[in-house]
Amino acid sequence: NNLPGTLWGSRNAKMAADLGELLVPYMPTIRVPRTGDRVFKSECAFSFDSPESEGGLYVCMNTFLGFGREHVERHYRKTGQSVYMHLKRHVKEKATGAAGGAIPRRRNGKVFLDLELNRDFNGEDYEYEDEAKLVIFPDHFEIPLPNIEELPALVTIACDAVLNAPSAYKKQEPESWEEEIQVSRHARSLRQLDNGVRIPPSGWKCQKCELRENLWLNLTDGAVLCGKWFFDGSGGNGHALEHYRETNHPLAVKLDTITPDGADVYSFEEEEAVLDPHISEHLSHFGIDMLQMQKRTENGHHTDNNSRPRVSEWEVIQESGMKLKAVFGSGYTGIKNLGNSCYLGTVLQVLFSIPDFQRMYVGNLQRIYDYSPLDPTQDFATQMAKLGHGLLSGQYAKPPMKSELIEQVMKEEYKQQQKGVSPRMLKSLVSRGHPEFSSNRQQDAHEFLLHIINLVERNSAGSENPSDVFRFLVEERVQCCQTRRVRYTQRVDYCIQLPAPIEAATNREELLAYEAKRKEAEENMRAPPEPVRARIPFTACLQAFTEPENVPDFWSSALQAKSAGVKTSRFASFPEYLIVQVKKFTFGVDWVPKKLDLAIEVPDFLDLNRLRATGLQAGEEELPDLMPPIVLPEDTRGTTSPEIDEAAVMQLAEMGFPLEACRKAVYYTGNMGPEMAFNWIIAHMEEPDFAEPLLLPSMMDPGPSTSDSPVGAAPLGSSPPEESIAILTSMGFPRNHSIQALKATNNNLERALDWIFTHPEEEESDAVSDMADTEPNDNAFSNANSHSDSTLSPDRDTTGPRVKDGPGSKLYMVKNDPKKTEIVHKKT
Repeated sequence: NNLPGTLWGSRNAKMAADLGELLVPYMPTIRVPRTGDRVFKSECAFSFDSPESEGGLYVCMNTFLGFGREHVERHYRKTGQSVYMHLKRHVKEKATGAAGGAIPRRRNGKVFLDLELNRDFNGEDYEYEDEAKLVIFPDHFEIPLPNIEELPALVTIACDAVLNAPSAYKKQEPESWEEEIQVSRHARSLRQLDNGVRIPPSGWKCQKCELRENLWLNLTDGAVLCGKWFFDGSGGNGHALEHYRETNHPLAVKLDTITPDGADVYSFEEEEAVLDPHISEHLSHFGIDMLQMQKRTENGHHTDNNSRPRVSEWEVIQESGMKLKAVFGSGYTGIKNLGNSCYLGTVLQVLFSIPDFQRMYVGNLQRIYDYSPLDPTQDFATQMAKLGHGLLSGQYAKPPMKSELIEQVMKEEYKQQQKGVSPRMLKSLVSRGHPEFSSNRQQDAHEFLLHIINLVERNSAGSENPSDVFRFLVEERVQCCQTRRVRYTQRVDYCIQLPAPIEAATNREELLAYEAKRKEAEENMRAPPEPVRARIPFTACLQAFTEPENVPDFWSSALQAKSAGVKTSRFASFPEYLIVQVKKFTFGVDWVPKKLDLAIEVPDFLDLNRLRATGLQAGEEELPDLMPPIVLPEDTRGTTSPEIDEAAVMQLAEMGFPLEACRKAVYYTGNMGPEMAFNWIIAHMEEPDFAEPLLLPSMMDPGPSTSDSPVGAAPLGSSPPEESIAILTSMGFPRNHSIQALKATNNNLERALDWIFTHPEEEESDAVSDMADTEPNDNAFSNANSHSDSTLSPDRDTTGPRVKDGPGSKLYMVKNDPKKTEIVHKKT
């Protein structure tokens, strides 16, 4: 009786020994997932295949990347990794009981993958069975799992860790939440001065330096001041911190972060971001009514009386109750909502409806995949190609099999629904590090579109750039009202923002009658009348865009002083696809956001030739090319030496560098510490004036002034500030390229960084002068209006932006649905 058992035991021992010998050559490549490793066992890095797909999913036992059946061979050939775990989830419909209902769900011991259940299958009507096995390439030798007794201990531990590890997306969810912030100890007992300060909903500027960005409102006295300066040139002059040191008022809120969900609050005394549970009360002290904002934007929807008819309008847009025919195949694949991600889905669907994006990412699919990095989940081109192929191939929009259709009809459950694709991997990549898009909150589609275009620009250096179809030139004409002299400038843009002039409504009488009835209903406590929506012609929006507008704080170089100025905008070129954003939101004086309820009447044919820029006209006189004088803070005027961190200077000098060079390094890096200063020294060691004393404009004699060149006013073509150049060069950018970027962006560091990314340095001949490099505006745009071809020639001007141009009279408005309007420039 013991013989069969003995033989079976010997056979098992021999099989275990055989498997152990088989895996010995691959043991060094098998890893156990460590803390921080992401296990991609729910989706392929190159496609939307998952364990529920027909071919299952292969997880590399070294990198823990997931691959579908079509792509695992590519990873094996590229990396030489041979051992993969094959995961397959079988979805079966539950058996029904005698009463025809589904048998009560029991715990299924065969479900061991830590994956989310597919929402396409109702969890009450389907059951899941998981299967896992090791596969060794290239012979596809399979080892079923679990197989604890027959596998080496290391392999068993690694397989168990992979099977029990959370999917990469589950692991990333906590990372999308902001760092836990503590409640400030000053929040409950904050003293607020009754000084009558009221904060308007717009037009803020620092009370000391008139800066208009990075502004903070002190919650004690209502002072609006700028924040600290950052190494990348953003931020401010630190006046908010100076104000705290003078007054000891501890809490401040960043003005542009105030939303119905809260605001960014900083405690100067605690030196960290904090929570203020009473923020709405503290803001209302200065006229900012957050409670009213919360009431009107609860759950992202307006809750006033005007919201009631929107339900039926939404149903009309969604075609609720209508019998619609399901469509499948190429170009008919949907994008799943990841939770408040409709902004992402709509933008990506529009982008991949454009041939240039299809050609760039789907047409070059194999080349992109073959040259993808070892971790394709972190490669922008790979993930864009993956999504484009998923949307356009039709692979994920297949109609059900004929047998399935017959079964559904028999059960009267005929519902043709495609699975669609879930862009979680792309969202994780493009939103990484972004405070808004990395969250699960609702976002603005226009902001996300510009974010995606920026990423496309950065990742298209030296190759075809599909976002060129959106790029166009805007000519801005600024006129000094006192001298009548003008200045023409041009800038690159991707979207035109049009105002919505209510006064141009074609149904004004109807609107006035509705308003009278609404007021009467309010007075008599009756139900409001049916809302009347303002109808505004699209041409009126264009006309409002071209109207002159006042320039705030305009500095006239002809008067060498501030004056009144007006600005008008025109198209210097027309793009192939014009993105239009109609500004339908505004703020009331009580800070309550209001959406303008109106309809834009868009024509089928549009002629924009009258909006083409004309450039400097005969009889017009240009403003002198002078920059406004540098305004120094009051407490630094008259001083002869800048503030320099002497401790950092001495630390660098002890390394053997010249003392004056160390002083310059610390000053030009904004006292950001020895490490930043050290990088500056390394980048400037070869310069002839490296060890010369630090000289600043305030330390030098300005000399005699003339009427054409006032003290403090610098020509537009002069060299950018050395500290700005130092910051860019410390980041690794060449000095000449940094100077060119700063001059092209009026010495704005943030814009200069974007300029560098979108204008990669090209090989330049030694004969090109520094002046030619630093005045791109005059050369790049001088012939833009007279160019007759459809594309600006890159040989004509290497410093100018890549901008396509075409006629403005072949523009058609293609209205796909009531909520989506696309302006297409139809080529001749």
